[in-house]
Amino acid sequence: MFRILFYTPEIPGNTGNAIRLAAVTGAQLHLVEPLGFDFEDAKLRRAGLDYHDLAVVTVHPNLEAAWAALAPSRVFAFTSEGETLHTEVAYEPGDVLLFGPESVGLPDEVKQDEHVTALVRLPMLEARRSLNLANAASIAVYEAWRQHSFASTPA
Repeated sequence: MFRILFYTPEIPGNTGNAIRLAAVTGAQLHLVEPLGFDFEDAKLRRAGLDYHDLAVVTVHPNLEAAWAALAPSRVFAFTSEGETLHTEVAYEPGDVLLFGPESVGLPDEVKQDEHVTALVRLPMLEARRSLNLANAASIAVYEAWRQHSFASTPA
């Protein structure tokens, strides 16, 4: 299935919701340190409910380790600066959907990394800053999964 990659997430509730998203869609969740929380955080556990044991979650010490674990894969970096709409991508199983930290999004060096296949954006009304991280990941994962008729093959 698909792989969600959160680069240095900051808010435990968003990651908890992404754990739940991974569990119900069969996606894998990959997190790049440093994390803005620990896995004992009550907000993370509450947002993930009892789905923690049903999700595949991997924590990587840095982006290079994540690339090594996920390669070879196409990587779609979600950013407001993306040239391609999320619905214009023909997703393939194994694709990586990359999202940046809540406060600042993906830094330029990550968006320009050689592993990134394309910069992708979710449409929003003008003069709006951004979507919530977990909501953005959900929109992307469900579009990718929809294109594959919601196949039930686990990650």
